[in-house]
Amino acid sequence: MSSLLFGQGSQPGPPMLAGPTAADFRGSAPSGQVSAQPVEMTLEDAVTRGLKNNLGMLLSNTQSATARGERLQQLQALLPNVDASATEALMQVDLAAEGLRIPGFPTIIGPFGYTDLRANLNWTVVSLSSLHNYLATRHNFQSLKLTAEDAKQMVILTVGNAYLVVVADQARVDAVAAQVATAKISLDQATARHDAGTAPKLDGLRAQVDYQNQQQLLIVAQNQLEKDKLVLARCIGLPLDQKFDLVDKTPYAAFDQPDVQSEIRQALANRKDRQASAEQTAALTEQRKAATADRLPTVKVSADYGDIGVNVRHSHGTGDASGTLTIPIFKEAQFRGEAQIAQSQLDQQKARQSDLDAQIEADIRDALLDIAAAEKQVEVSRSNVDLAREELSEAQQRYAAGVSDNLAVSEAQQSMAQADGTAADLSSTT
Repeated sequence: MSSLLFGQGSQPGPPMLAGPTAADFRGSAPSGQVSAQPVEMTLEDAVTRGLKNNLGMLLSNTQSATARGERLQQLQALLPNVDASATEALMQVDLAAEGLRIPGFPTIIGPFGYTDLRANLNWTVVSLSSLHNYLATRHNFQSLKLTAEDAKQMVILTVGNAYLVVVADQARVDAVAAQVATAKISLDQATARHDAGTAPKLDGLRAQVDYQNQQQLLIVAQNQLEKDKLVLARCIGLPLDQKFDLVDKTPYAAFDQPDVQSEIRQALANRKDRQASAEQTAALTEQRKAATADRLPTVKVSADYGDIGVNVRHSHGTGDASGTLTIPIFKEAQFRGEAQIAQSQLDQQKARQSDLDAQIEADIRDALLDIAAAEKQVEVSRSNVDLAREELSEAQQRYAAGVSDNLAVSEAQQSMAQADGTAADLSSTT
């Protein structure tokens, strides 16, 4: 019979390895030297670095190696164990110490010795439990390979999000800086009019407050930009001392609304986490079969052959072979317990897989709703920015002409800042 159908004794099933957590994908193993010049980084550069250094990716790769090793361990249970031994013995026996006293026969025998060179074979040729455990490790290994591929997608998603957040932060800094410049112009204008006696001091104070408020917002925006740059650097393994600037500004681009059912079918067919879950279910199914097969008989073959004699030149070949049939009898409680545990684990995994299918559908529906809403939000946001800019320009002109005080200018600046902030926020979520 083939060794792939039968193997060595029942072994415990392979453990299910836990995958990297969401927090792992926000970490990395930093690499590279710090350059004095800021690094120009595109989105592609960031993703490439992330795939190389991201902690989640590294942990996923090591898990694949661990699963490969466990598969080889279970494979060995199906193969024959062959070893060689060399024995050189020297003995001297005291018969009197053993209670043997034979008249006329010496009590001390020896010294004498022998040399034994031998090869040994041990092979459990029939064990369905070991076969199912090996098949379980194959499914586990395939599951870890799929998990590693899913980890790549998670790295791309994590790095991409972190990159877009920094892009949005930079847009917010630019917008607030423009508001600071606008507020400074309004302050200078109010100061000049007050000095000329054509505007009350209140206008100058109001303009000063607006200017300082915008300065505070700029400080906060710049601080958030630097903090989110650190988050991106941690995701991609960039040394934290390394300065960098982003090249891609990723402008928003609308696209056709996809069909919900089509996207759900495609996700269920192609998502690596679902395929990995299916492999885990198959692995636990094999472990359940292995637990059931523990009560079946096993057949073991043992043999050895070698030369034995007083020395190598005076030796002769000897050997033996035996076969053992082992039938479990009084272990039913253990077998039933193992089978129930394996069945419980399988039922839990099937429930998780059903939940994952539902979650995938929910993810698709949520994403499509967000896309549709984002498209409308971007359209409204752009209109708000244009209207706020026009409102500010009109208020400044009216104030410069002396038609009104600078309260309208202050309110228009606040509207402009709010519109710019909303537009910057949308740039990181669409």
